[in-house]
Amino acid sequence: MSWEQQPGHWQEQGRQQPQYPQYQQPYTQPAYPHSYEPVPPDPQPYEQPTYHQGYGQEYGYPAHAQQEPVPQPLAPAPPAAAEAEEEKPPPRPPGRDRYFDTLRAVALIRVVGYHTFGWAWAGMVFPSMGIMFALAGTLMAKSLERPAPRVVRGRLRRLLPPFWFWGFFVVLAMLIHGWMPGWQIVYWIVPLGDPPGSAWAEQAWEILWYLRTYLWFVLLSPLLLKIFRLAPVPVLLLSLAPILVLHFLWEPPDDRLGSALTDLATFLFCWILGFAHRDGVLARLRPFAVAVLSLAAIGFAGWYALTHQAGTGSYDLDDIPLAQALWSAGYVTLLMWAKSYFGIDFAWLTRFRRTDRIVTIFNSRAVTIYLWHEIALILAVPLIDRFWNVPAFETYLPLESQWFMFGVGWILIAVFVLLCGWVEDVAGRKKPTLLPGGRPASA
Repeated sequence: MSWEQQPGHWQEQGRQQPQYPQYQQPYTQPAYPHSYEPVPPDPQPYEQPTYHQGYGQEYGYPAHAQQEPVPQPLAPAPPAAAEAEEEKPPPRPPGRDRYFDTLRAVALIRVVGYHTFGWAWAGMVFPSMGIMFALAGTLMAKSLERPAPRVVRGRLRRLLPPFWFWGFFVVLAMLIHGWMPGWQIVYWIVPLGDPPGSAWAEQAWEILWYLRTYLWFVLLSPLLLKIFRLAPVPVLLLSLAPILVLHFLWEPPDDRLGSALTDLATFLFCWILGFAHRDGVLARLRPFAVAVLSLAAIGFAGWYALTHQAGTGSYDLDDIPLAQALWSAGYVTLLMWAKSYFGIDFAWLTRFRRTDRIVTIFNSRAVTIYLWHEIALILAVPLIDRFWNVPAFETYLPLESQWFMFGVGWILIAVFVLLCGWVEDVAGRKKPTLLPGGRPASA
């Protein structure tokens, strides 16, 4: 009892004792054992205590369970972030490799340049055909992880419709100019052999050897891949044997069969090299051995091309199959091995939106560009001839320059891509578009 509640205290003070309300406990004793005095803030940041299992159960409380944080709604992105999001390049299709895509784009540019200028050294600087066959072999090995008949049908479906669409106009033009085909016209349906044509349109149809060779490689790939996987490195090295046999031991006939055999033997190594890259064989090879053998093949091919110009009068690799095979083998091996060993992917290319879009267009319209580029160069000649009738063009434009024709040719190629490229989309069972790789629509 406090001194204020003792009897007689208030009388001694001369005052009346106040009447306090009746509480269950004295006022000075709080209902709980804790003080109600304010607690000063803790200078240290509060940390969530860690409870042991069964905490509080001795007091009758349920076991402690940590609660998941409640997600808060995200605030809308500021205008600057939204603009940055729009500037991001469009996502690439899954599985695409920008290193290979760039090689294919450069190879197509080199093909157009070679057919414009006729540079004999162009094939040595960048052997486009060997690179394109190696890239196709890599993709074919990847696709053959699925059933082979399905893969072959898919390749034929993507290749033949653009070829038929292009061939319709070429055959029609040759018929109008007096061409009379025989039974060999069936090769315009399935180009297992060189399709026939008139001398008037030879510049247009002479490029079909690549499609014929590619088609044969596609049909043979299921068997070639099985043989390769039995002994990868020996089979890769022995793939150069056919071109050596055709060159030194047996001369093929000068007909469709001979042309097909020569082209298959010339680029067989590059196609199987694509298998080696896909299966990881190149990555396991020793760098010294790869460098020595590749440079030896390139050196021998260069020497052979320079010392065997009697037949053609030029060191152009396209006219010397043995030199073409060895030069492409060494050159493309270095490119593919560097990709496997150093992990080159050219992912930085996506930071340059316009350049990345151009590479996408080249790869999505590769068949269209290859088929129509010669027609574009043919049409560029009479078009430039018309420019001579315009005094301003004659004065200010370099109409006599092949570089000017090269530029006009690419403008016409772009027109053909816009007018005819959709056929590749239809053949690939995609939605037809004028130019692939565009920025997706935003809400």
